[in-house]
Amino acid sequence: MTGEIMTTDLGALRKEIINLYDKRKIGDLTERKFQSRLADKTVELYRTIVMGRMAEGETIQMEHHTILSHLKLTQSILREPEQFATSLFATDRRLFRVRATLILSIPPTGDHRDKTVVDELSYKRIASLKVRRQVRWGEAYVGAAFAGGAAIFSPWLDMTGPVLIGIGSLGIIHAFLLPTRWVEVVPENPIPDMDPMNIHVLRKKSARALVQFLQQKLSRS
Repeated sequence: MTGEIMTTDLGALRKEIINLYDKRKIGDLTERKFQSRLADKTVELYRTIVMGRMAEGETIQMEHHTILSHLKLTQSILREPEQFATSLFATDRRLFRVRATLILSIPPTGDHRDKTVVDELSYKRIASLKVRRQVRWGEAYVGAAFAGGAAIFSPWLDMTGPVLIGIGSLGIIHAFLLPTRWVEVVPENPIPDMDPMNIHVLRKKSARALVQFLQQKLSRS
């Protein structure tokens, strides 16, 4: 289920977010305070969108928010990189997911302008939670580039050559021995036009709490 919600509360939040950008521009906010307040207001924006879809009496029990970025080797270095925000809201009845594409210089809007998509999945339709793993290929490639470059130019790199080879080798080892882990929320039946619901950054307390909450819901069903 996807779509856009337009309410007075959403409009007010969008204005507050734009105001944060204006304050940073004129120097009324430091970069650190700007980033902190922007994160809070963006989460509040997504929460308001979800609350607009909730049934009467439905309440949010758990939240988990992540921002991921993907390295695109073909992308121009002059282009500002995109980030992909995912917010999960577990209510007493279902799991909501809000996803959006973020660019730091552009205020998040929570609609079609930043490609915001909202999905939901009732607990009765969840079949299982599966842990997925993937080798950190980006880290492995960077490590290989460090080690290979240092090896090639070792005659000109007196002390730094062995150090760079060591750093590159450690990066490759780390990429293979400590792969990226996430939990996939698997529905009983495939849902058309809906990507898998994944819980990323499992080291965060909110991620662990959400997984435990969903496990409890599954055990009761």
